Amino acid sequence: MSLSRIFCVSLYGLDALPVEVEVDASPSGTDKMSFVIVGLPDTAVRESKDRVLTAVKNSGFQIGLIYCTVSLAPGDLKKEGVLYDLPIAMGLLRSLGHIKNCNFDDYLIVGELGLSGQLRPVVGALAIAMLAKEQGKKGVLLPASNAREASLLDGIKIYPISTLREAVRFFENPNTIQPTPQQSDLSLFKNTIPAVDFSDIKGQAHVKRALEVAAAGGHNIVLTGPPGTGKTLMAKALVGIMPDLTLEEAVEVTRVHSVAGLLPEGKSMITQRPFRSPHHTVSYAGLIGGGTNPRPGEVSLAHHGILFLDELPEFSRSVLEVLRQPLEDRKVTIARAYGSFTFPTNIMCVAAMNPCPCGYLGHPEKACKDTELQREKYRSKISGPLWDRLDMHIEVPHFRYAEMLKEPPSESSEVIRLRVERARAIQHQRLGKTRTNSQLTPREIKLQCPLSPECVSILHTAIENMSLSARACDRIIRVSRTIADLAESPHIHPDHILEAVNFRSPN
Repeated sequence: MSLSRIFCVSLYGLDALPVEVEVDASPSGTDKMSFVIVGLPDTAVRESKDRVLTAVKNSGFQIGLIYCTVSLAPGDLKKEGVLYDLPIAMGLLRSLGHIKNCNFDDYLIVGELGLSGQLRPVVGALAIAMLAKEQGKKGVLLPASNAREASLLDGIKIYPISTLREAVRFFENPNTIQPTPQQSDLSLFKNTIPAVDFSDIKGQAHVKRALEVAAAGGHNIVLTGPPGTGKTLMAKALVGIMPDLTLEEAVEVTRVHSVAGLLPEGKSMITQRPFRSPHHTVSYAGLIGGGTNPRPGEVSLAHHGILFLDELPEFSRSVLEVLRQPLEDRKVTIARAYGSFTFPTNIMCVAAMNPCPCGYLGHPEKACKDTELQREKYRSKISGPLWDRLDMHIEVPHFRYAEMLKEPPSESSEVIRLRVERARAIQHQRLGKTRTNSQLTPREIKLQCPLSPECVSILHTAIENMSLSARACDRIIRVSRTIADLAESPHIHPDHILEAVNFRSPN
């Protein structure tokens, strides 16, 4: 049989699309070899010819001089990467009669071949397993180092392959390789000891309370204060009071990191909430994603976790403006001539900044050296619409070292996290799994956040005195709903509204 058909995939954003690899090979009958790959292959795919031929030879198979055509269908979809090495090699061996009486149709086959015939890891293993399950395949053959990652998904068998020889033996006798057991141990997602515990942070009680509210409701927050007041330290400690990842969330986060090729070495999945802190020199493509074949940016790598923007006004204004859609819609769509890509961005955005360029505006001991024009230019880098999308604006005052020494020990991150988890449980019961108060729609605000006449009066006064927009008003109500959930109160009371208003300091 000279024609073989193998099922592979092409990664398109976060999704895996089916690709049929057709291989037609026969002895050339001349003293020349011909090996052609068609179907919009990129350079890496075209170079697979040399990798495949050498790997086949070094695996002990004799092929001689051949005439071979490889077609990657559909022909109008651009093929990129090294996923196609193993399926091309398997198709070649079957077409030349080295593999007999096998059925490739029930499996997805992916993998990069080394010249020795060893398989190297690929990106997007979890997305590949998802496609195989959707298509009703019996299993997936992929590099052994990717098997544990793909086994996060139940309902599909994952066969770890180390060499081209192993793949051939599998189709000669499927019992030679056992599928990787599914990973479903929820203990893997339990919080580890945080690098920074809230009990290590002296003073700043109101800031820590604000961070607890932000964690409970998934609210975006900006911390403003002089240098050395603990803004960055408290932002890093925030991870320790976030709830554990669920299995579903871990699969989503792992999928994003896998496609981006950023899974830590030796780890098959992400078990802790991401904390991404890009430098202020990041480009807009690095922040929201991009490239010729778009890859996830920092906002998507922080999915179900925290995106920390330190020294917020130092970021380029054009870069900050691209955050508007991700913060509002919880996803980002990148359009290209050949299609659009959507990446998830369900994040908590935490920002920190100084009150002015020198950092000492309002400092009790050091005078600010900036002019009013310099201060205005500094803050104008953050537009009004972006300010509106930051639910909580918290002033972080200077804290004297002498006062720090007198401070009694404060609550640990573990104690605070338990309160946050209780509040989140209330929200999940009300809104559905994985949703928080920060995602309340205008209609849900009316239904879930009824306000008493006294609460309405307080809110009206705040709107008048602080010149708040309608969006800012909605966000105050959402924060007050979270405060009520922390207090395990079914209704929003005046003190909840007052605290939420206090968490929105004037810019």
